[in-house]
Amino acid sequence: MKGAPKTFYIRTYGCQMNQLDSEIIIGSLEAMGLRRVCTECEGDILIFNTCAVRDLAERKVMGKIGQIGRSKKKSIIGVMGCVAMAKKGKLFHKLPNIDFVIGTNNISDLEMVLKLVIETGEKQIKTDDKFEENLNYLVANREDKYKAYVSIIRGCNKFCTYCVVPHTRGREVSRLPQDIEEECRALADRGYKELCLLGQNVNSYGKDKPEWRELFHDLLYRLDKINGIERIRFMTSHPTDITIDLMQAVRDLSSLCEFIHFPLQAGADRLLKKMNRIYTKEEYFRKVVLLKEIIPRVSLGTDIIVGFPTETDEEFGETLQAFRDIRYSVAFLYTFSPRKGTAAMRWGDTVPAEVKERRLQQLMALHREISGEEYRATLGQSMEVLVEGYNKEGLLKGRTRCWKKVVFAGPPSLIGTLQMVTPHSIHHQTLIGNRVSIPCTHTSPSVV
Repeated sequence: MKGAPKTFYIRTYGCQMNQLDSEIIIGSLEAMGLRRVCTECEGDILIFNTCAVRDLAERKVMGKIGQIGRSKKKSIIGVMGCVAMAKKGKLFHKLPNIDFVIGTNNISDLEMVLKLVIETGEKQIKTDDKFEENLNYLVANREDKYKAYVSIIRGCNKFCTYCVVPHTRGREVSRLPQDIEEECRALADRGYKELCLLGQNVNSYGKDKPEWRELFHDLLYRLDKINGIERIRFMTSHPTDITIDLMQAVRDLSSLCEFIHFPLQAGADRLLKKMNRIYTKEEYFRKVVLLKEIIPRVSLGTDIIVGFPTETDEEFGETLQAFRDIRYSVAFLYTFSPRKGTAAMRWGDTVPAEVKERRLQQLMALHREISGEEYRATLGQSMEVLVEGYNKEGLLKGRTRCWKKVVFAGPPSLIGTLQMVTPHSIHHQTLIGNRVSIPCTHTSPSVV
């Protein structure tokens, strides 16, 4: 391109960790004097922060970049994120018009890479397999004014047979607790009310650094002391690393929301073993019982994959029954997607697409049934809502501590505050209510 770039466009695909990485990228580019624009046609630099977890998502992003590359070569085009790590230099052959490739472990190298591209006109690549803890999280330009993601651990050591994350984000690396605390205090000073602690396996925090003597529950006690932070969430969890200490922290710390993402993935022991999930269904259910005993108002979320290679109708029936018994409040439901580099790839996609879709629809129907019953049970109960803004109908919107969507009428001065709301009706997966003029307390009998 002619002249120095002045603007950039970024598009983000995938999970919350990618969203946070993009906020860091945006802040870094703005610190370099570049201005963010909203459309591809305005950008001197186009960045695609990609996801490789599912085949369809990867094909969509590859198609999009290829299309733009053919029509927009006056821009500098870069691929970042998990697809960059998964394909590395092969991307230059698949997408010949891109100028740089930066992996998930090299976000801090973005300025250097851009400088080399501009000065030399040559393609650049940085895709280190190991993450070095030199990323400036404080530079992040947050998309939300009241809720913020905070990365506490990157990578994963579990190697589930269907998952590319250990290959695209590397092994587990925990952040220093003092650095996490500093970031959270800075967010509190800026008026943030809710933090979501992120990690591919967030509750294995600190296990890679035994000399710190600070595990995940210790970090939660540290962060709970920060004035101004009203809510702390975390995701995602691996069932084997959910401890009694962690359960007790959720029970005892006022900032900790009573919602735990507790992915089951499948309800049959043979499939769990084939997935390398490390636990049995009995062990999983034992922890569910403990969670509900220690945190009586706990709300559980899950991920479930249907149509995993060789899954039978009987085994899918076990998954359905487990979902029915546990009654998840939040569920992310998927059909199996084979990914190159994973162990599951060699087993093939053995369950026909129409069977996978039928099973998915059955599971979704059960989820809607249980959610409907749960939502109806909340009618008439006052609940704490963090007000996030207005919806399209002009009602204030927000979420409860256990992740339920709520809308109600009120003035803009309530945005960014905690309000007590009593729902009176339901529209799809949203509670409609009235504001209640009573103080918000985390010990309210109705935490939903």
